[in-house]
Amino acid sequence: MHEHMKLDLSGIKKDEDCRLDCYEQTRSEVSELKEKNVSNIVEVTNIGMGRDISYVIKLMEETGMNFIFSTGFYKDPFLPLYVKDKSEKELCGIMEDEILRGIEGSGVHAGIIGEVGTSLDTITPSELKVLKAACMAHNNTGVPITTHTTLGTMAIEQISIFKEYGADLNKIIIGHTDLKGDAQYIKKIINLGPYVEIDTVGKENYLSDEKRLEVVHYLCSQGYSERMVLSMDITRKSHMKAFGGKGYSYLLDFFVPQLRKAGTREEDIQNMLKNNPLKIFGSDVF
Repeated sequence: MHEHMKLDLSGIKKDEDCRLDCYEQTRSEVSELKEKNVSNIVEVTNIGMGRDISYVIKLMEETGMNFIFSTGFYKDPFLPLYVKDKSEKELCGIMEDEILRGIEGSGVHAGIIGEVGTSLDTITPSELKVLKAACMAHNNTGVPITTHTTLGTMAIEQISIFKEYGADLNKIIIGHTDLKGDAQYIKKIINLGPYVEIDTVGKENYLSDEKRLEVVHYLCSQGYSERMVLSMDITRKSHMKAFGGKGYSYLLDFFVPQLRKAGTREEDIQNMLKNNPLKIFGSDVF
């Protein structure tokens, strides 16, 4: 529900590892996912993040994987310079065009707006503009919105903006909520209406997977699995198996079996991996 196939944040981050452009290794891992009965990946690389539609289309053709493509803008300092100068209506128009008419003449249409994000403990003026424009495009087209929260912060504030602008919270996914490691915080987010994403599985430099497992199992035991989705958010070459990382399949090979071992019900696991994405997108997307 939240992955990148090709991404380039290396310029701002001054780190070549943040240029995810290893096609053969990515194709191998996507093929492996396909063999494990994964049929759909939400590719959340949008404008300004090094998005390469032809690259992902080639992956789709060579692996048989279905990708849901994204439109929108990320967060400061990764936003294109023109975001500061354009109006909310103009930014909305860019997103709508990619949803309704296709992305960069590729023939594929954006099926989700995101990942649109906020900074650590704050929302910058440009980020606020993007969030409002995303709401407008969502209201006009009905496609879902998926967000980035920096280390899990500003989730409640994001929801306030979505409510103010009349977005359908059944089509909103708040990202990276696991990074706070706080089940009560996640419960508060879910109780406000949107879905939450436990989407940095395997990134133990931020939070141990032991803690993630504890949080997810607890939330499932409390009846919250109908508002949760799972992912890895692979963003670096070093996250790939070929370069010593855990790879995309770690979610299914390790994290999900550990949930089962902890006693998480199969119904809850299916909600997070299959049923909730179907509710968010509808079967026509998959």
